[in-house]
Amino acid sequence: MVAAQEAATDARRGSTVRPGAERAVLVAVEFTGQRRKLTAAARLARKAAAVSAGVADLNGGADESATSASLIVDLDFEASLAEFEELARSAGAEIAATLVQRRPRPDAATLVGQGKLDEIEGVIASTGAHLVLFDHDLTPSQLRNLETRLPCRVIDRTQLILDIFARHARTREGQLQVELAQLEYQLPRLAGRGKAMSQLGGGIGTRGPGETQLETDRRKINLRIDHVKAQLESVRRIRRQQRQRREAVPVPVVALVGYTNAGKSTLFNALTEAGVLESSRMFATLDPKLRQLVLPSRRKILLSDTVGFIRNLPHTLVTSFRATLEEVERAELLLHVRDASSAMMDEQKVQVERVLGELDVVGKPVIEVLNKIDLVSGDVAMGAPGSVAVSGLKRVGLDHLLAAMDAALVVDPLIERRFRLPQSEGAVMAALEAGSVVKEKRFEGNLAYVVARGPTSLLNRFRRFQERA
Repeated sequence: MVAAQEAATDARRGSTVRPGAERAVLVAVEFTGQRRKLTAAARLARKAAAVSAGVADLNGGADESATSASLIVDLDFEASLAEFEELARSAGAEIAATLVQRRPRPDAATLVGQGKLDEIEGVIASTGAHLVLFDHDLTPSQLRNLETRLPCRVIDRTQLILDIFARHARTREGQLQVELAQLEYQLPRLAGRGKAMSQLGGGIGTRGPGETQLETDRRKINLRIDHVKAQLESVRRIRRQQRQRREAVPVPVVALVGYTNAGKSTLFNALTEAGVLESSRMFATLDPKLRQLVLPSRRKILLSDTVGFIRNLPHTLVTSFRATLEEVERAELLLHVRDASSAMMDEQKVQVERVLGELDVVGKPVIEVLNKIDLVSGDVAMGAPGSVAVSGLKRVGLDHLLAAMDAALVVDPLIERRFRLPQSEGAVMAALEAGSVVKEKRFEGNLAYVVARGPTSLLNRFRRFQERA
């Protein structure tokens, strides 16, 4: 029964490929002995999605629980599989076929077992695929065994994400960070890559001081890793210097964080008119962007757009992208942008919070921003308590978001002061009107009486003109 269902899934997911495109066979494996326990909120969300889709009738007493649990797991796996297919497309692959296997535990040698390997080999022959993509991390030995058995390249989930990062890196800093992650990924996977990698040189011109080719390559990679780390440290030093100059005049930093493809860049453009790349592809933003933004109180902040997160984000990527993610670490406030139209939004939230925990920023104030409300309706579009519902594409709800940011910032807080200014102090009046909200202004003779609400750092600069109580 399961095999028939998988065959139907494979046939349904097969696609027509463009002539000359790089064809890929996708292999997704679900280990039924290691099914994750979903949170109560996620379970209810999956169940509601299933009922609304008319997948099954869940009103059967004891059978309801078993059916619901099975359905929830299937929905979760389907969403994970759809995300993997989108990753493959973001890397430029044409999906020739998608193979699914459910097994209790991974095969130590090949992850999927011999029977599935025979099936993969047959699909490669029939589709003319150039590579096989696994929605799972492969150990070095599994990767070697699969490459030995299959007639084309084998790429696991981490390597696929690294390839997408390499395609989208535009700045020198982004390219260095991708290179560091790739080198750290390759280092434990050198052994076995061809006979020359593990043998001493032999013949004229190949004899060395007793070092194997594998040791030579490993030493070269380690040297390159040290070099890239030194260059990234130089980038961090420049960022620290820029940050110190910014901190001389306190300007709070607010960072956008969230799952990949949650619409962070679209929202960033809607707020700042920055014109950065907006794309439905995953990881379209790798290099951090900083733009100034004026809040309703006239307070100026710096808004930062950052790289998106994803489930099972490789730890090496988090480590390598420290220079980029420093803006998150230094931010006074985080805007957690969530895709309100996604059926997996609760699980995506868990994944984002897990990465934020690795960055040790879980204690920072956070505003949850439910984006893409133009794609949903009802209670979701209204937003949960404590969150702000917006549409970055349609520019809906941005005023509420700006007001929430204003209220949440505790650094350089807003205060209200009364000033008595000689009319000759036009520069002071201009500064107050530009950097704060002037609530009242009246003139008596040669004096101007002003009530202003604005940042402490600004109003305290003109303390000498404050009106005494």
